Parts: sequence; C-alpha cells; structure tokens
Amino acid sequence: MKKITLLLFVLMIGFCNNLFADQYQKIKRISEGKENAKIIIIAYESLTCVHCAEFHKNVYPSLKRDFIEKGLVRIEFRHFPLDILAFNASKIGQCNNDGKSDLMHILFSGQEKWAKGKTPEEAKGHLKKFLSDEGIKIDFEKCLNNKNIEDYVLNDRIEGVKKFQVNATPTIVINDKKFDKALNYKNLKKYLEKLI
Repeated sequence: MKKITLLLFVLMIGFCNNLFADQYQKIKRISEGKENAKIIIIAYESLTCVHCAEFHKNVYPSLKRDFIEKGLVRIEFRHFPLDILAFNASKIGQCNNDGKSDLMHILFSGQEKWAKGKTPEEAKGHLKKFLSDEGIKIDFEKCLNNKNIEDYVLNDRIEGVKKFQVNATPTIVINDKKFDKALNYKNLKKYLEKLI
C-alpha cells in the first residue's frame, strides 16, 4: 500500500510540473552571455546570502570580463532563497521579467541596507525603502503577490535540490557538474580554461 501511495504522489508531482511548465516558460531566466556559449554556468543563490554578495563583488566582475563578454560563458542565475526576505527579494528581482541581471546586482551590492529586520514586515519595509532610495520603479506589492513568479522561484529551489543536491549558497554548476572547489576567481578561472 505504501508503494502505491508513493507512486501516486510521484505521478501527481510530475503532472503538476507539466501543468505549470507553460507558466514557467513565460518567465524569462535572469542570465548573461551568449545563448550558444560552450560553457553554461548555473549559479544557485540567495539574495540574503553574504557569500553570494561576495561572489558578485569579488569574482563575478572578472568572470564577466574574461569569459562572459568574450562569448565563452553564459551564466544563468537561479533562485535558492534561504529565508522569507530572500524569497521576497527573488520575486522583486524577477519581476521586470526582462531577463536582465541589473536589479539582482543592485540587491546584492546593497544587501547590508535592506537585508535586515526583526520581523518579516519590518524586513519587507527595509526592502521597499531600499528600492525607492535606489530609484527603482516597480510595483512592489504586485511583484510580491505574483503567483507565477512565486512558483517560478520555488521551482528553482526544488530543481536545485533534486537535480544538483544544492544545500548551500552560492552553489555553482558548470555544464551540469557541481563546482566543488573553493569559490574564488583563481579556482574558477583554472577550471573554465580547461573546458575551453
């Protein structure tokens, strides 16, 4: 009986994933680089993760200059929120649905200004104020309450766990293989050069 119940549960999840697939396709993946680049990097990140912000400050600029802008690498940013504030920030970052990473980079660079608060409501207020202070025009409540974006963000997290056993952020996946070395530019560059 347990096996039948488990089988029905698995089939139901598969059906639901197919049901929502059309919705997910309408939401553009935040990415940078040529569509047909030889190397595809998937970065699983939480917008409240300090190490993710350090990656964007200390590693990403060199990666962009040396590999992405030269057409060698495409990077896709996947949502892996670690808390409710990161979840809200992911929905905001995805809300423009233009596939551009500008807003995400702004959120990482100003992380210490908005990623705080003793309650979820207070934290939400800091996020809203930060966006306003940065001159970002966005319908804050509409973005937070968009069910399609919410499902999209959660699906990123679920897929990360199921497909790549992601359990921390940032997690970098290169051509469908988890990067398991210390995440600094020296290690990343060395690894990428072997793939070119």
